[in-house]
Amino acid sequence: MRFTLRQLQVFVIAAQQESVSRAAEALALSQSATSTSLSELERQSDCQLFDRSGKRLRLNALGRQLLPEAVALLDQAKEIERLLAGKSGFGSLNVGATLTVGNYLATLLIGSFMQRHPECRVALQVHNTVHVVQQIAHYELDLGLIEGDCQHPDIEVQPWVEDELVVFCAPQHPLAQRREASLEELAHEAWILREQGSGTRLTFDQAMRHRPGTLNIRLELEHTEAIKRAVESGLGIGCISRLALRDAFRRGSLVPVETPSLDLRRQFYFIWHKQKYQTAAMREFLELCRALTAGVRRSDEIVLPSLA
Repeated sequence: MRFTLRQLQVFVIAAQQESVSRAAEALALSQSATSTSLSELERQSDCQLFDRSGKRLRLNALGRQLLPEAVALLDQAKEIERLLAGKSGFGSLNVGATLTVGNYLATLLIGSFMQRHPECRVALQVHNTVHVVQQIAHYELDLGLIEGDCQHPDIEVQPWVEDELVVFCAPQHPLAQRREASLEELAHEAWILREQGSGTRLTFDQAMRHRPGTLNIRLELEHTEAIKRAVESGLGIGCISRLALRDAFRRGSLVPVETPSLDLRRQFYFIWHKQKYQTAAMREFLELCRALTAGVRRSDEIVLPSLA
């Protein structure tokens, strides 16, 4: 075999980082060693894997074809290494989640998974949908748990559980007494919303596409807790997942406003790269997620595991 696993590892990281210097930093190697490893891989195979523009690396057609095969081989090599070292169980799992799923479901799911498999090293990254999809496409994550739409041709998308957004306001707001509003009334309110690129904002914009006039968007925030605090303080009304609001609704610190004219339903999804090798840890985590939501009609009805 002309190549080594180390050369493939350097190739994968360089492809993800699009830079020899950033790849060297990620691998804790010198820039010279990283560059030499890439050059040797190309020289031994008598082919070029990157288009080089200054210091920037871009995969060419052959490099793009090689990348998923290299990632899969490295994942399998890690499992073989653990077996040869006499280690049972799972090695590692890198999960990405969008903010609603990450803040209100994923941490407890991962905690439950780690209780069953304490030997597994699990990492969770929480970003908006666009960012998680990009990370999956570049093999930077094993799995994604998202709340937005994903149409990427290289990514497998599987429905998980239904979710629903809800309009809400502070108890002192005029809409809190009626607990219902028409589309025309909503169009005249000041709004505190998630940022563009989030799954929550996409669902909201689609539901409000027939509104009269332009919305008065007072604030765009990246975190649901910040939106809840802003609405509580009377800055405007908001629209986020019922899952993120169920405790606030029980306490009475926020009030739901039903909107019969709006379809605010959406889906949570599992995503992974179609060519990604599925490790035992990935399969087990997916099974745990599905078991937790079996028979659940909507995300805010999920009974979360207790991590005593």
